[in-house]
Parts: sequence; C-alpha cells; structure tokens
Amino acid sequence: MGKLYVRVDDRLVHGQTVMAWGPTLGIKEIVAVDDVSAANPMLKSIMTMGVPKNYKTSFVTTAEALDVLGTPSENTRLLIVKFPSVLAKLKDVIGDSEMIYLGNIAKRSDTNHQLTGATGIFFLSDEDIKVIDGLVESGLKVCFQQLPTTSMTTWADFRKSK
Repeated sequence: MGKLYVRVDDRLVHGQTVMAWGPTLGIKEIVAVDDVSAANPMLKSIMTMGVPKNYKTSFVTTAEALDVLGTPSENTRLLIVKFPSVLAKLKDVIGDSEMIYLGNIAKRSDTNHQLTGATGIFFLSDEDIKVIDGLVESGLKVCFQQLPTTSMTTWADFRKSK
C-alpha cells in the first residue's frame, strides 16, 4: 500500500510540486482537489502541462476526492488542496497520511495569523487554525515547510508563538 502525503498550497500543482516534493517523497500520483479547477478543463490542462508523465495526475472536486482517496492505491500519493477548510471535508480519507505540509497560503480577507521567515509566508484565518487544531488532535502531523530543503516549523511550535 502506498503512502499518503498532504500539502496545503494555494497554487496547487506547480514547479515545486513536481521538481522538489515529488522526488523527495517518492510520489507517483498527484491528486489536486479544488472544485473550481476541476470544473475548468482549460485550467486543468494548464496546470498539468508541466507535470512529467511519470506522475499520475488528477484534478478532482472535493466529492470526487472522497472516492479517489477512499480507494486503496499502491502508489505513494500527494494530495494538494488550496486551503485547510478542504481538509475538514476530507478528514475521513486522510487519517493515515504521513504528514500534512502547509505550503504557500496567500493573504485573504479573513486571515489574521501570519508566519513569515525562511519557511515562506503563510496566512491563516481563525477557521483555518480550528481545522488544523482538529486534525492534530485526531493524531495527524502538521508542519509548515515551503520546500523539502527549507526549515520546518511544527504546528506545536506555531501554536506556542500565538
């Protein structure tokens, strides 16, 4: 059975995904979950254009992700979502993930928490924090890490600073 890694990155699939995270984690399958992108064939085409053929890549809705991730796979998968709120809807199928990596999360109208530094820039809302706290309480590991070669900040360390 393959492993599951989760990444929250509002850019979804991009160069860092396939050039850094894919090889480092041994990824064979990328599952991008975003209802808007999944409904737009042109956007899906643009985002998958630069993905090497050795990765099985799919853009799915949140509902479709429940089916995809609910089906066992021999492939090591990287699940990518734009925002933590999506993870709350997928919590039943990500319970065995190795790690949830918080990547680039741009500022939004409801964000009031920020982490900046060598690991990148991350903006979180109170709701994002509530969702992530719940995932951590259920036993999942969460960290901030921009690239596999940059420093990691654990969720516990972030919470101590708040």
